[in-house]
Amino acid sequence: MPELPEVETIKRYLQPYLTGKKFSQVEVLDPKAGRTPTVAEFGRRLLGQEIQEVGRRGKYLFCRLQGQSLIFHLRMTGILLQAETDGRARARFRFHDGSWLTFADRRRLGGIWLVEDEAAVLGQLGPEPLDEAFTPQVLAEGLRKRAVPIKALLIDQGFLAGVGNMYADEALFMAQIHPVKPGRDLSPEETGRLYLALHQVLTAGIKSQGASVDTYLLPNGQPGRAHLAFKVAHHKGKRCPRCTTPIERLPIRGRGSYFCPICQKV
Repeated sequence: MPELPEVETIKRYLQPYLTGKKFSQVEVLDPKAGRTPTVAEFGRRLLGQEIQEVGRRGKYLFCRLQGQSLIFHLRMTGILLQAETDGRARARFRFHDGSWLTFADRRRLGGIWLVEDEAAVLGQLGPEPLDEAFTPQVLAEGLRKRAVPIKALLIDQGFLAGVGNMYADEALFMAQIHPVKPGRDLSPEETGRLYLALHQVLTAGIKSQGASVDTYLLPNGQPGRAHLAFKVAHHKGKRCPRCTTPIERLPIRGRGSYFCPICQKV
């Protein structure tokens, strides 16, 4: 699933490409893709509208127009391409200059919204882990009364926006914290290490233009490189780069977690 670094990479790529463009053709090819409004309303409300800004909130990408926002969530296999056609296309947008943006999604889990109030879609998200306002103290306060496993907390979008399986596993490995340890049981030292690790792995992921472990691609169709530096994520059975112990995989709240049983003790 595209996480914060992947969606941030897409945002940075599309920002100069889309800003200032006006919609001349709107095709919602899969009715399931359009979460709100109706398929017919998408076209009526978008035609002629100019994209004023491209942004990101958590794992959501948004295009701000005059008085409304077009919001995308890619879920497991969604991609946004600078192309007219794709075999998995669920929606296509043509602009007055003849360029295109295609939303493709093999598993049809992603969605698009056109709303006047972004909070209707984004309002329940937690803090952004790379924002200056997100400090070690904010993280510590959020963990203070939470008995939930730390891995489950990190991927809870209401707790922290944008972090998913891959980067949570990488951050916990860097911080040497076992994924099942309850959030409230982290020591001040562990919380500090986790805060720094989150910042480092997310920043590195953005610098490498995201991780292409499955279907994620940049809008130009090229893969990202962040997965090449992963230490534990998707590495079950491979040797830990610290101690050479085989990496293990453990299901936590229905999601697979990769970790080193020696470097990340409970």
